Amino acid sequence: METKSAVASLAALAHEGRLAAFRLLVQAGGEGLAAGELARRLDMLPNTLSANLNILSHAGLVTSVRDGRSIIYRAQYDAMRELLGFLVEDCCGGSPEICAPLFKIADVCC
Repeated sequence: METKSAVASLAALAHEGRLAAFRLLVQAGGEGLAAGELARRLDMLPNTLSANLNILSHAGLVTSVRDGRSIIYRAQYDAMRELLGFLVEDCCGGSPEICAPLFKIADVCC
């Protein structure tokens, strides 16, 4: 991942509503969530959610697909992995114990 892409992703996530939406989509898995359900769970106005999802989409963190009258949003796990990899790319400086807790978290969640 290039620095410019990482900055765009981090900027998109640097907002409480967008971060909450992205985390909920990550939790939803590959099936994603309909926009209406996402708005309901986040207690967010549809137009506010739409603006937030648009920013996440432009950063490459979410995708959408129309399913009848609904729009289903999904987290882009590859983009998330790239961002996390970028953040820890040169981790440790020869001291693997620094990043060891991160690897334990990855083993638990994935």
